[in-house]
Amino acid sequence: MAARHDQATDPVLLQSLLQARRGTAFFARKLNELSDAELDGGSLLPGWTRRHVVAHVGYNARAIARLVEWAATGVETPMYSSPEARNHEIEFGATLSPIALRHLFDHSAVHLNVEWRDLPADAWRHLVKTAQGRVVPAEETVWMRTREVWLHAVDLDNGATFSDIPVPVLERLLGDITGAWHTRGTDTGLVVRMEGTAVAFGDTSAANPTIITGPLAAVVQWAAGRGSGGVTVEGSGANGAVPAAPQWI
Repeated sequence: MAARHDQATDPVLLQSLLQARRGTAFFARKLNELSDAELDGGSLLPGWTRRHVVAHVGYNARAIARLVEWAATGVETPMYSSPEARNHEIEFGATLSPIALRHLFDHSAVHLNVEWRDLPADAWRHLVKTAQGRVVPAEETVWMRTREVWLHAVDLDNGATFSDIPVPVLERLLGDITGAWHTRGTDTGLVVRMEGTAVAFGDTSAANPTIITGPLAAVVQWAAGRGSGGVTVEGSGANGAVPAAPQWI
């Protein structure tokens, strides 16, 4: 039997799918490096063990697969029935046995990958709705998953760092985070810059801004609320405080 391949034909989308699949493989590697006992250890997310992170990433794949199924069939299938159901799902998943938790991640990742592979090329433009209520084309599901697997691989606190995340993913993460700040109006007096570039995010018109500067990986780590190592803070506009993270973080 001939191997089955992605039905998508857009080269940009295919490259995005590759980035998501590499992130999934990276998360899987960091997860497999952990012993069953180490799953009980803390993560970089307050109040969450590594078990919670793995459960979240596993159920997230299932939720995104529902959006892809929506795009394929036209039948509305929300990511979650409610925010409370999502939170309950994660708490339940964190109680699974180690082997069941690992199977949850593996099987849900395969399921999502198959849904992506089999989605017809024209269906990638069909509109679906995220858990935050945004109406987006199905192709957005690839980025939704990409940021989850790369970011939460770091959250496992098992040696992965933001420097392991590909530059295009870091750049888009930073754009998403600072964009969310701007939408909420929480970036007043705050400017974020990358060393060696003219790229700047935030309130660039402020008279006396707080300027956060550092290598891209360090700046994204700071913006995502995972630590301030490697960044410098100048000025007093916001005292270097990190605005609240977007809901998907």
